[in-house]
Amino acid sequence: MQPQRPSLLSRGSWAETARIAELLRRETVGGVLLLIASVAAIVWANSPWQGGYDSLKNVTVGPSALHLDLSLSTWAADGLLAVFFFVAGLEVKREFVAGDLREPRRAAIPVLAAVGGMVAPALVFVAINARTGDGALQGWAIPTATDIAFAVAVLAVISTHLPAALRTFLLTLAVVDDLLAIAVIALFYTSSLKLGWLALALVPIAIFGFLVQRRIRSWWLLLPLAVIAWSLVHASGVHATVAGVLLAFTVPVIRSDAAGGPDAGPGMAEHFEHRVRPFSSGIAVPIFALFAAGVTVGGFSGLGEALTDPVAIGIVVALVLGKTVGIFGTTYAVSKLTHAELDDDLAWVDLVGVSVLAGIGFTVSLLIGELAYGPDSMRDDHVKVGVLVGSVLAALIAAAILRRRNRTYRRILEEESVDANADGVPDAFEESS
Repeated sequence: MQPQRPSLLSRGSWAETARIAELLRRETVGGVLLLIASVAAIVWANSPWQGGYDSLKNVTVGPSALHLDLSLSTWAADGLLAVFFFVAGLEVKREFVAGDLREPRRAAIPVLAAVGGMVAPALVFVAINARTGDGALQGWAIPTATDIAFAVAVLAVISTHLPAALRTFLLTLAVVDDLLAIAVIALFYTSSLKLGWLALALVPIAIFGFLVQRRIRSWWLLLPLAVIAWSLVHASGVHATVAGVLLAFTVPVIRSDAAGGPDAGPGMAEHFEHRVRPFSSGIAVPIFALFAAGVTVGGFSGLGEALTDPVAIGIVVALVLGKTVGIFGTTYAVSKLTHAELDDDLAWVDLVGVSVLAGIGFTVSLLIGELAYGPDSMRDDHVKVGVLVGSVLAALIAAAILRRRNRTYRRILEEESVDANADGVPDAFEESS
């Protein structure tokens, strides 16, 4: 009797599947708001009221004595996105401590796919811009990010229903992608590091961690500590969004009783995520998009001119082709090396569709573009055009692939709902489908 081959992209636990489905449903709302804010920014920046848009972005607020007299666009990128990365940090820790990624066998595929999905686009961008000069290679990391909210919004618009295994793969891929993006920003886009300020930042972070470990939820204590930590990280030269991740990593995922054993109740991470995610996806990210996506195109001629820049070309090709090759190629190679077979419910074309969908890079891509070339520079405008065009192309191609399989996805979801009912977990799973 032949030993059974390991299954690739099989379903995870019902509890984890239902949780991820609920999370993606919340991301859909944030993604729609992100799309609205992005379209509004582009229309505003190319309207007769463009001057008002530019003036609003450059309004300076904040105490100058603390070197926090920043423009509104900088506050959006450094301040509001710190909230986004706080939520991302909670999700990263949640997946690796209590989610399906705590199992090395299940974590290997999305982790390796995320690494491939970062390396391949970076190599594509570098190959296209190897001889461009003028600091063009500083933007190598721009096409490496996946915007999960944008991707999920596209799924909602095209009315497709991914099976549980593909939903889990997409979200965990994005979670690992966020973690890698955070590391890239901290390591490669820190202009001048001031270790004294960074060391001071560890003090409020440690106090914050001590309080949340003791399950203290008082916002009048925790919020000031978070703001102080953010200010000190900002002063250190490390991008201030990293403060959000460091704070998130101190939050316990699993509640423990006095004896140290795991309790049935959720940890503080779930509490914070429930409270903070609506602000992050509903306010923080859309406001950032409103300030970041407003590129003056100048009609089709201006769009064509922007797309002659090798930087913009590199971003478009890397997002559409590089992401697909990196994610799909890595997953396919792992399946061959481990002799794992794709789950019977799925086909390789499904993975191609999800890989193309992961080429929708937006929030983090725009942020890295500003860090690489400077906000409001000509090259930064070309970055925005490249990110927008690449993301739209990836969305259209993914939609064409996934929509063709929608009938199959519906059948799989119906079977999953029947199995969930048989296992006694009807409500959460049926609603998530």
